[in-house]
Amino acid sequence: MNIYPILFIILSFGSMIGAFILEGGSPAMLLAETAAIIVFGGTIGSVGLASSPKRLKNIPAMIKLVFTSKDKDLVEIVNYFKQLSFKTRKEGLLSIEGEITDDLDPFIKKGLQLVVDGVDPQMVKTILEFELESTYDRHKENYAIFEAAGGFAPTMGVIGTVMGLVQVLSNLADPAVLGEKIATAFIATLYGVGSANLFFLPIGVRLKDLNNEETKEKELIIEAVLLMQEGANPNILAEKLKGFLDKTQVKKFNDMNNEVEK
Repeated sequence: MNIYPILFIILSFGSMIGAFILEGGSPAMLLAETAAIIVFGGTIGSVGLASSPKRLKNIPAMIKLVFTSKDKDLVEIVNYFKQLSFKTRKEGLLSIEGEITDDLDPFIKKGLQLVVDGVDPQMVKTILEFELESTYDRHKENYAIFEAAGGFAPTMGVIGTVMGLVQVLSNLADPAVLGEKIATAFIATLYGVGSANLFFLPIGVRLKDLNNEETKEKELIIEAVLLMQEGANPNILAEKLKGFLDKTQVKKFNDMNNEVEK
């Protein structure tokens, strides 16, 4: 479980509610069943209409991914292929067949298997890049659901507020309850804008970020497999793959290899 998303959700919602309380408000004042039904029911209905059932089934898994995902260890992957390259230069490409185990990353496993099978390098590149593009497009469709929800929710909030104000204007004869009814009407806008900017859109952005990270990881793997297949010097292979790393990761990789050399 990645605790950071949970902490930031608590921070965002807690800050708003806390500030409201400091201004003299009560959390109970923010509760309105009718507003919740209009905003969340309407948003769910709109998203359902705009998406296929297959994509909707992925929503629980996508939310779970946000709270369980870990950063990609690109340094470990570069180091793995550097060591594997030493092995292939000494024992040949067929020697990596023993490295293809069930616990290996599926994308790495597929690339190595293609190499062991003697598939032409250009075909290896085509196959792996096609899988990369398919994965990217599939993930893009998934996080688009949350981007759509982030667009629908505020609109549903406005609709809820307008509906509430219609009731207010139809009961002007009772001024004693006007303030309460107007406040309740605007709760719908709060729900819509709040849920969009504190949940739906951040989830979508996080999923997009995870998709970009996975894309970068797969691009690194494709380059590593092709370099290894063409028999590149292990050190040259590592230097080329370091182009996928940021400064912190490069330092980590260099420190790891310096320790090994000692």
